Amino acid sequence: MSHNSFGHLFRVTTWGESHGPAIGCVVDGCPPGIPLTEADIQPWLDKRRPGQSKFTTQRQEADQVRILSGVFEDEETGGQVTTGTPIALQIENIDQRSKDYSDIKDKFRPGHADYTYWQKYGVRDYRGGGRSSARETACRVAAGAVARKVLNHLIPGGVAVRGALVQVGNEHIDRAKWNWAELENNPFFCPDADAAKAWEPYIDGIRKAGSSIGAVIEVIAEGVPAGLGAPIYGKLDSDIAGALMTINAAKGVEIGAGFGAAALTGEDNADEMIRAGNKINFTANHAGGILGGISSGQPIVARFAVKPTSSILTPRKTVTKDGAETDITTKGRHDPCVGIRAVPIGEAMVACVLADHALRHLGQGLKFDQ
Repeated sequence: MSHNSFGHLFRVTTWGESHGPAIGCVVDGCPPGIPLTEADIQPWLDKRRPGQSKFTTQRQEADQVRILSGVFEDEETGGQVTTGTPIALQIENIDQRSKDYSDIKDKFRPGHADYTYWQKYGVRDYRGGGRSSARETACRVAAGAVARKVLNHLIPGGVAVRGALVQVGNEHIDRAKWNWAELENNPFFCPDADAAKAWEPYIDGIRKAGSSIGAVIEVIAEGVPAGLGAPIYGKLDSDIAGALMTINAAKGVEIGAGFGAAALTGEDNADEMIRAGNKINFTANHAGGILGGISSGQPIVARFAVKPTSSILTPRKTVTKDGAETDITTKGRHDPCVGIRAVPIGEAMVACVLADHALRHLGQGLKFDQ
């Protein structure tokens, strides 16, 4: 199986399966001299970690990261810094329950990658989906933590990449009530306190019914300078969209106004520009901070939709590897809404793309405005 890497100059390769002894990644292209310890990575993994509320899978994984290579003691500060060599990160799996999948090892779960993996490779790891499991995304979050360090090292003023859950099923947030501080006050990474309160019985009812629901996550990157990206085949928005679409269960991506732009007139959609002293400001951001594939200096705004978790208790029709028709009920511990834990994953993927493009920008001999 190939295609386990993404990025160009900032390149991430992930490895491992859901029920294997460990998962991990190798981050290549990180510049030397950047302070980096496991304590810099762990908080982001803790955001994605399962079992933190009744609204996520009850699999109990500490997700403790170990840095195996790519750092060394700095002679001047005595702290640990990157050396410019590949950074290997490892996360042990400690709470696998493979027996939960023994009843379905010969059946294909509808909505999962079981059938397509088997058709392509002729073999599949039925224990939680193996390589196709969302367990792999912990590696991306770890890599995203490194990407944030790179961005803050390279770009004056640093870059803040934050995500929020803005829709669950048909339940939307009220954007007039958006408050980033609210993300710490509820288990949904929701910026609207009233919406989060309403989502609790809604998602809990879905969980108790053994079903699932989809969601929309919004990621905003602030502090990104103008100039990242390239015309035609190196567009920043196309790379962000591609990265977000690699997330498990992702079924759609939009940048800025996205599909909503189809309902706007040219006058409404145009982000007018005005002069403010020595700077040029925009009166709106329908473009999501990217014009012609190149960042404009405005906040980059991307949203992605995830489908309902395919593992549900309701019996569904399927077939076996021998082609026999049967029914299937997926037991085990699953998220009633994968959108909750997809928030830090979306943040990580955007951070990795931005770090990659920042290095590409510098690699062309270009600089960032001070």
